[in-house]
Amino acid sequence: MEYTVNDLEKIMGFTSWDAKKKIDELLRIDCTMYTTLGCDSTEKEKAQVKSRSRKIYNHIKKLDHRMGEEFLIAMDKR
Repeated sequence: MEYTVNDLEKIMGFTSWDAKKKIDELLRIDCTMYTTLGCDSTEKEKAQVKSRSRKIYNHIKKLDHRMGEEFLIAMDKR
C-alpha cells in the first residue's frame, strides 16, 4: 500500500513498525510530494507542499527529535 500525507497518524500508530521504518515512509511521502511539483505548479500548490512537509517533519521529530529538528531548521533557511 502506498501511503500519503493523509495517513500520517495511521503511520505513527503502527505498533509493528519501528521508528526507522516510520521515518523512511514519512520521508518517502515527503519526497513524492516534492517530485510531483513542476515548473507549472502554482504558488498555492508549492505553499501547500511546504506546509504538509512541515507536518511530516514534526512527526519525524516525535520519533527522532534531533533529525526532525534539523529538517525544520533547514526548511526555515530556504
